[in-house]
Amino acid sequence: MAAVPVAPPPASADDEIVYESMPCIRIYKNRVERYFGSEFVAASTDAATGVVSRDVVISPNVSARLYLPPLAAGAKLPILVYYHGGGFCLGSAFNPTFHAYFNSFAALANVLVVSVEYRLAPEHPVPAAYADSWEALVWAVSHLSDSDAGDKQDPWVAGHADFSRLYLGGESAGSNIAHHMAMRAAAEGLPHGAQIRGLVMIHPYFLGTDKVPSDDLNPEARESLASLWRVMCPATTGEDDPLINPFVDGAPSLASLACGRVLVCVGEGDVLRDRGRAYYDRLKASGWQGEAAIWQAPGKGHTFHLLEPSCDEAVEQDKVISDFLNR
Repeated sequence: MAAVPVAPPPASADDEIVYESMPCIRIYKNRVERYFGSEFVAASTDAATGVVSRDVVISPNVSARLYLPPLAAGAKLPILVYYHGGGFCLGSAFNPTFHAYFNSFAALANVLVVSVEYRLAPEHPVPAAYADSWEALVWAVSHLSDSDAGDKQDPWVAGHADFSRLYLGGESAGSNIAHHMAMRAAAEGLPHGAQIRGLVMIHPYFLGTDKVPSDDLNPEARESLASLWRVMCPATTGEDDPLINPFVDGAPSLASLACGRVLVCVGEGDVLRDRGRAYYDRLKASGWQGEAAIWQAPGKGHTFHLLEPSCDEAVEQDKVISDFLNR
């Protein structure tokens, strides 16, 4: 069950507010107050599903929570490297909402999940999240090399990951990150000849100065997302920065996306819905040689599956993603 934001205290009268999205976060000129998404829960064995989780430290800046479903000895599973959302400034791999989600999803999809903990803005402005996320991906694929022995190798990843079925995924800002990881893999390659099989894009956080119909679903929320981006990435050129608008002139061509399959999930009531649809459409029209699919949750808003994990649409979305990872 997703945590509900609590009522925040009144704003401080003696400090300048740079950005706020209540009741989740207030960013002052000299500090940040988060009222949602910072709660942590310990790794555990989930009694309902039998999924086991534990935490790994990848570097001083990067860590992850791993989820391993019940499996036969020696079994190999698809591996999903996952980046959580939260506008680059909220959320955690160790948050109860994501922990509950992956206990359920890892059991349903029978996948090994690497849920990445990256540094948050504005204390660590974008592109820090991209750097951390790449480091986590490189760590995961390092298990393809027998030379990386000892403390560098995780026994779950080394023993159970089928790297011929390596997937990247994320929701919201995490989808943005996953996209950029696949584009960086196209430009630089991954160590040990690793190949990304597919990309799972859930309610992706992309913007642009071009108008799309879903902007009008909630103009206030749309403007808040634009303001958020400018605060999270102070060096940005704006909404047509290739980091937040992968379709703009000057952005790397989607034709080079380093995977063979992509699934885009959108919510009919999400202000970012048509940015997700555009990703699917532009990808298919780019000359990219892979297979793309899109699925829409009727009537649902942004990241609804984390807020209503038991609703029919969330259950169906999880099934669609599970089928994608296992096909």
